[in-house]
Amino acid sequence: MALQVQPSSSLLKHLPTPYIAILFFFLSLLFVISNQRRKNKFNLPPSPPKLPIIGNLHQLGTLPHRSFQALSRKYGPLLLLQLGQTPTLLISSVDVAKEVSKTHDVAFSNKPQTTAVKTIMYGCTDVAFSPYGEEWRQKRKICVLDLLSVKRVRSFQSIREEEVAAMLGAIREACNASKRPSCVNLSQILIETSNNIISRCVLGKKYDNPDGGISFGQLGRKMMIHLATFTVGDFFPLLGWIDVVTGQIPEFKATFRALDSFFDQLIAERKRIMKREGYQPYNKDFLETLLQIQDGAGKHDFHLTHDDVKAILTDIFAGGSDTTSTLLEWVFAALLKNPDTMKRAQEEVRRVVGYKLKVDENDLNQMNYLKCVVKETLRLYPPIPLLTPRETSSDVKVKGFDIPSKTRVFVNAWAIQRDPEIWNRPEEFLPERFEDQPEVDFKGKDLQFIPFGFGRRGCIGISFALASTEYMLANLLYWFDWKIPQTGKPMQDVDMSEIWGLTVIKKVPLHLQPELHSFGYEH
Repeated sequence: MALQVQPSSSLLKHLPTPYIAILFFFLSLLFVISNQRRKNKFNLPPSPPKLPIIGNLHQLGTLPHRSFQALSRKYGPLLLLQLGQTPTLLISSVDVAKEVSKTHDVAFSNKPQTTAVKTIMYGCTDVAFSPYGEEWRQKRKICVLDLLSVKRVRSFQSIREEEVAAMLGAIREACNASKRPSCVNLSQILIETSNNIISRCVLGKKYDNPDGGISFGQLGRKMMIHLATFTVGDFFPLLGWIDVVTGQIPEFKATFRALDSFFDQLIAERKRIMKREGYQPYNKDFLETLLQIQDGAGKHDFHLTHDDVKAILTDIFAGGSDTTSTLLEWVFAALLKNPDTMKRAQEEVRRVVGYKLKVDENDLNQMNYLKCVVKETLRLYPPIPLLTPRETSSDVKVKGFDIPSKTRVFVNAWAIQRDPEIWNRPEEFLPERFEDQPEVDFKGKDLQFIPFGFGRRGCIGISFALASTEYMLANLLYWFDWKIPQTGKPMQDVDMSEIWGLTVIKKVPLHLQPELHSFGYEH
């Protein structure tokens, strides 16, 4: 299939290099002049020094949340960056976040439509990236009521129990396979289990390898990396053709085609089943709800197109599978680096569960320290450190500064949650801090702790994510003792390096040695 390129991009591609350079120079000159006029017109926030044409792009670094933190420490908590031709507001303090949340939430409720998002998310017809408005509200309402409400999350308890039991069985089998100490790729196990849980809740069954190769969970992780990938066209619109030449856009499209083909087959199969005479769903999953709404049935007075259904499904898998497995990876990495914390968490889990044959989800309510461990991981290693970017829908004034319409906005949750003015010993992993501050929550009200975002565009899947995270974690800590395979390094020497994406994952997967815990009797 031939790639379609905009006419302006095709023209640039065939112009001789000197003409492109001259055109680029005059465009840049016009941009500098218009930017200077804007400065004279508005009282803009402070900006770090920038280079001609590229602005502050060279200061992004390979891990933007860390680069942005360094810039904010030097130039202030509210900065206006110029990323190519894209004005970008950087928020790195609780004070600024509070003003945005309480006074300007509507003005900050749009999402930028980047090249990757438009390509993969069906032209931004999903929930996470669609423009703020009535259509977004209706789609969000469907997701909340029919999949992510507390009542619905509780109804999936049996699914979580079955998939976690299968996960434990696979790890036990690895432990018993050889007399030598076994090693498992816990990162991969977490991806697969998280994906299986959400697949069954949303689609009614597991889909481990939709294309016979890469697993659906791995495809979701690849998609999350794409959604945060730098593309030239996002910062220099007239040079978008470069992303075609470099293979960036073809790669986005390949990932989209894999997802799209899978959802098309899935929906067609489900519609055939639903049309069978006498068909009665045992426990209606989310896909069936979406298809009923598409057909005009159900309680929602709203129509969904075929692409709307696929876009929402893509959203759910992106937000529900990869973020959960990423969070659990960081939990285990942090516990391994802090063996005393690991020991205390395991002691609590084993004390609460006792000698039962399985961990009951109701036991989680008594595991206060386990919940503190999850909170502290979310503080120190938020899966989405810059949250999902926003875009101003109108001119707005924040802290006395003018913020123009169409300004891209990053809220650096990673920096806010490590702010030494708010957190004691902010760089240390100390779950005990939340025992002293049990009232501090992550649902968007306490702006010093915002791993799931805040306001109208905050994450709607908190209950779903925590139910899976806490249950998987409790079981892994209850049944097994975990060690790093013998490498001659101390136990605390865990590689904590990162790979940038919409979710920031561990660069080095967790290859760990599980040992079935001895309870003094045979379970």
